[in-house]
Amino acid sequence: MNEVFFLVEEALEGGFTAKAMGESIFTEGDTMDELKENIREAVHCHYDDEHLPKIIRLHMVKEEVLAV
Repeated sequence: MNEVFFLVEEALEGGFTAKAMGESIFTEGDTMDELKENIREAVHCHYDDEHLPKIIRLHMVKEEVLAV
């Protein structure tokens, strides 16, 4: 595996959440910098060195609600 993809969203209570697509990896952080560090740590914990992805790709989702 060369890449792992994360879906990143703003949490309702503040901060951010990240869920890996197709893997059982979930983490969160109060700031984007903290989230990125937590993602790196979670990926290193999930994979052994032989299968560690070379790239972590983040897909940022921002939801907005508009009044009609």
